[in-house]
Amino acid sequence: MSKRHVLSIAGVNKTFGGLKALTDINLNIEEGKTHAIIGPNGAGKSTLLNTCIGRLKPDNGTITFEGTDLTGGNMTPHGINQLGVSRVFQTPEIFPDLTLLQNVMIPAFAKRDGAFSFNIFKGLREEKQLRDEAMHLLEDFEMQNLAHVHAGSLSRGNKRRLELAMCLIQHPKLLLLDEPTAGMARHDTNRTIDLLKKIKERGMTKVIIEHDMHVVFSLADRISVLAQGAIIAEGTPDEIKGHPKVREAYLGTAEI
Repeated sequence: MSKRHVLSIAGVNKTFGGLKALTDINLNIEEGKTHAIIGPNGAGKSTLLNTCIGRLKPDNGTITFEGTDLTGGNMTPHGINQLGVSRVFQTPEIFPDLTLLQNVMIPAFAKRDGAFSFNIFKGLREEKQLRDEAMHLLEDFEMQNLAHVHAGSLSRGNKRRLELAMCLIQHPKLLLLDEPTAGMARHDTNRTIDLLKKIKERGMTKVIIEHDMHVVFSLADRISVLAQGAIIAEGTPDEIKGHPKVREAYLGTAEI
């Protein structure tokens, strides 16, 4: 049985003022799998994710999501999100002046309606089904007691967990996670790993950028290694652990 690729990246290059950030990137993300992208700081990992969600346009090459070309210049980040692609950012992107419950509900409205109406807060009060789903997600993250607290008062780790809940309520087909456990204590990291394993059981496809190798090897089915904007190795976690090029790239920066 042939593998189905949800996301395909072919021949993607990106430069900034003459500096090559990405060089001839070719990558296929298999449906239902967790694919980790690792590499030293400055390797181009976040740049690659930004090209996938329309925040950056590659110099050349193609990025295709379920048969839809995302690189033609016609797809806005919101349009790509509407297709079923969600992302958790390195710096949490939340609504600090709204409660956790409101933060989780708003992306669900955006996914359903495509745009907000002027009576959004009335809608927030009246949409019991979305409210209940948002509360269940907060319970999954053990944050239900903070449901009516303003999000701006959260710790960095809790803000990251909140943003993950904001993504999950959209029921994405592809979830892009840019260092999802950064800023978390180890017990919070382990809880997040457990939650992401549950998501995997439901068949959601995920791409994870992560420096914490404990997270990578706990979750990844396949790993691609970026160094200086190019993929230098790809394989299963066991294959990557012993790969000489990977050890060389990480020498002095991290343990593999």
